[in-house]
Amino acid sequence: MLFMDPATHAVVANQPDREGKLAPRDGVYAGKLPSEIAPANTAIQWAGVHWTMVMWPLPEFRQARVRLMMHECFHRLAPRIGLPGADASPSHLDTREGRIWLEMEWRALEQATWRQGAARQRAVADALYFRAYRRLLFPGAGAQENALEMNEGLAEYTGVKLSTASRQEFAMVEDAALRQAPDRHPNFVRSFAYVSGPAYGFLLDVAGTPWRQGLTPQSDLGALLARASGIAVPTGNEDEAVRRARSYDGEEVIALETQRDRDRQAHLASARQRFITGPILILPVGAQFSYGFDPNHVTSVDESSTVYEGGQVSDVWGVLRAPDGFLIVRGTNHVMRVQVPAPPDGQKRPLKGEGWTLELTPGWTLAPGPRPGDFTLKQN
Repeated sequence: MLFMDPATHAVVANQPDREGKLAPRDGVYAGKLPSEIAPANTAIQWAGVHWTMVMWPLPEFRQARVRLMMHECFHRLAPRIGLPGADASPSHLDTREGRIWLEMEWRALEQATWRQGAARQRAVADALYFRAYRRLLFPGAGAQENALEMNEGLAEYTGVKLSTASRQEFAMVEDAALRQAPDRHPNFVRSFAYVSGPAYGFLLDVAGTPWRQGLTPQSDLGALLARASGIAVPTGNEDEAVRRARSYDGEEVIALETQRDRDRQAHLASARQRFITGPILILPVGAQFSYGFDPNHVTSVDESSTVYEGGQVSDVWGVLRAPDGFLIVRGTNHVMRVQVPAPPDGQKRPLKGEGWTLELTPGWTLAPGPRPGDFTLKQN
């Protein structure tokens, strides 16, 4: 494990690396990460070691601190147990309907966390109904959501479970997470699994049926809970979903999300102008592609295009630092390219544009893009 200062890239590790880049110091090992490694809480391969990397400073309180470290340790170990991280961007969770029925699922899961017997069974059935209805509205949503729940969801479940001393404490932590989720996670596209994963894991633990063995990246936590609870989930329809939502103050959620969607349309228009329709710089994706971002600040422009508001991208061509955001365009199960607003002057160095700077690797330069005013990168 290593701790990283995001401002300086200085690191302190609990063991030596295999390339001599860290120096022993007072019982630990210190050094500096190269600039192309984006500051993030994640797992990385560096200097011959597969590390758990956590940004410094750590949370002040023990439970949050242990949860974070165990979450990131899971990411390092997950590939060994057949659960490699998958790149997914469930853009439907930034729409009005996607958000409404995700929040209704969370409200029902919160009730199920504390209720017992038949009352818990009803709340679980309602959560699974809202989940099934949302996925009915958006073809392909199930696979996208499952991929992140098997990645970030299981990592957060692991963090919560290993940082709480009892089932009761787990329930208290998860109840707070479910209740506060819409305020703590302004965008659900990449952050929803941090909430859903521990909730389903807790209820599966309570059900008493072994469920963690044999998981794959395609496993469905909702299907596992339905099986463990003996619940047959119907396909769902709007009238029944709305009826069930009334038990969880659904009218409040619908009203708030309707207003948010009006505001979102203006934000989307601005994002399209900056990153798609206006002049852009296109950055190709190669073998060394890597990026870091804040999962709470992600905007889905459409099914294939996502804006990450703040972060860093690196590849063979260099390092892009974009505090005001960058756009990633995806194809089927892979990233195709990165886009940022075009630089006003392609001759100046270092390269700069609206909200970004680019540190180019020697041998790379700007070239005209596919449209007048666009640029792309090419190797000399």
